[in-house]
Amino acid sequence: MDEGGERPVGGPQPRRGSERDERDVAAGGQGGRETSVSLMPQVSVVIPTRDRADYLEVALASFRAQDGRSSHETIVVDDGSSDATREVARRQGARVLRPEGRGGLNAARNAGARAAVAGLVAFVDDDVLAPPGYVAALAAGAERHPDAEAFGGPIRARLEGPAPRSCGRERPPITTLDLGPHDREADLVWGANMMVRRTAFERVGPFPEDIAGGGDEEEWLRRLRARGGRVIYLAAAGLDHRRTGDDARLRSLMRAAFGRGRALRAYDRRRGQGPPLRGELRVLAGCGWHTVRRACPQGLIMGAHSAGRVIEAVRPR
Repeated sequence: MDEGGERPVGGPQPRRGSERDERDVAAGGQGGRETSVSLMPQVSVVIPTRDRADYLEVALASFRAQDGRSSHETIVVDDGSSDATREVARRQGARVLRPEGRGGLNAARNAGARAAVAGLVAFVDDDVLAPPGYVAALAAGAERHPDAEAFGGPIRARLEGPAPRSCGRERPPITTLDLGPHDREADLVWGANMMVRRTAFERVGPFPEDIAGGGDEEEWLRRLRARGGRVIYLAAAGLDHRRTGDDARLRSLMRAAFGRGRALRAYDRRRGQGPPLRGELRVLAGCGWHTVRRACPQGLIMGAHSAGRVIEAVRPR
């Protein structure tokens, strides 16, 4: 159930009492400049975050540097940070929402969607870097596909720092998406680069707040498609997905991959589609063979993901 309730398109939606909206921070308009409340932005950009102020500052600076062809507001949803997240967001001209407690990624997305004033609501991760024409590409794509209700775009891995060597046969070790050079209908897109029409959010309902780490956006998109909604991949609306410093090291990437593996296996179980344990073990063995045969450190990351799935299959949380 959407705790925000129904509202007309174009008007602000009531917030839950537990959500604090720091409205002394101006909404970002074209290029992040302040806009009159009478000028409705075309896109509301929602960035959930927790204790990643350094990543967030780069992401917000990239939205402040948009080329201005389409207006936007930027909403940071602070999910219980104890670092400089709030100060960074204010410095970069973003609105800040601070829900009580730590509700997780989808709770933060829901809070941001309820607070958004634009008819298009984009969700991105706090570790992205958006090129200057990103918002304009989202708005133009929504105009080209008026019957679509959800959109995604390319997600490019950007490892800055001591990233492990790759043999070139495996996918990047963080979330990416590339469905080709042209717009096309898609079954799924990923939450690091995803936009929905606010009318679709109101019709389908909020993101499931009891799913985290895997399938968090997928469940909502499946509900949308079950109700006849279309998902479109916008080839021009791409952004970079960053890892930097220690986060780009092999050990950190393996830890993250293990967690994703467990979460995705749990989501498969929720859908009643988890593969048998012998299949999971076969994949794990294949990852080990790839690592040794190709002398490929990134094979260890694939193996960590597979090991997470095996552990979740044997000892579900």
